[in-house]
Amino acid sequence: MTKPFLMLTSRDDGPVLASESADLPRFSGLTPDQVRQVRIERELPDLDLSEYSGAFVCGSPWDANADDHLKEDRQVRAEAWLRSFYDRALGESFPLLGLCYGLGTLTLHLGGVVDTHHGEDISGIALTKTDAGRDDPLLEGTPDLFHSYVGHHEAVRELAPGMQVLLAGDDTPIQMVRVGEAAWATQFHPEMDLEGVNVRIDQYAGRYYPVEKAEAIRAQVATVDTDPSRLILRNFVSRFQR
Repeated sequence: MTKPFLMLTSRDDGPVLASESADLPRFSGLTPDQVRQVRIERELPDLDLSEYSGAFVCGSPWDANADDHLKEDRQVRAEAWLRSFYDRALGESFPLLGLCYGLGTLTLHLGGVVDTHHGEDISGIALTKTDAGRDDPLLEGTPDLFHSYVGHHEAVRELAPGMQVLLAGDDTPIQMVRVGEAAWATQFHPEMDLEGVNVRIDQYAGRYYPVEKAEAIRAQVATVDTDPSRLILRNFVSRFQR
């Protein structure tokens, strides 16, 4: 029997959590018994990484770069746990794929800069491969330009030492990075299809964007084909499943 993948989530907003929990395994080609979801807003377990094939660090309503005194206690505890997890994963070349919040927390932990300068509204954006991206195994089978969905307050402004950019965007230049042999992270959401992004549009009206923009956002996200971005998830799983 193959070892499961960890799925580290930090959401307590029902419909978005339900969408993410169903869609990431499905688009990664994993069955429910091949995923162990750990909700780090609730539990911070002592993990034996040898029992898992790899890990996804998923998106979050939390801003990683917020001042600690503005964060909930559970966020402070979860991010301390994540820092220890990243040290172990990178030290052991344990396969890791961060998604949005996963990119922010990893960048900050490694000494990069994350702030609100390159935030993006919910939208479907174009992603362009760098020279390094053209040779990266997680981008195998994807075209040099393809689309995916974004929506984030904060983003990487300065890379951490050792980070290599694989995909760039127009408004947010750093959209996918690699660290070492087995760690990657994206600003965009390859686990999100049109149905999934519409869940976010419904749930985040009045929180992440003005309610009156909802229909324009809904119309824009329907204009792009994001299927190629999901190859990243499948390539990660096929490369490291054991």
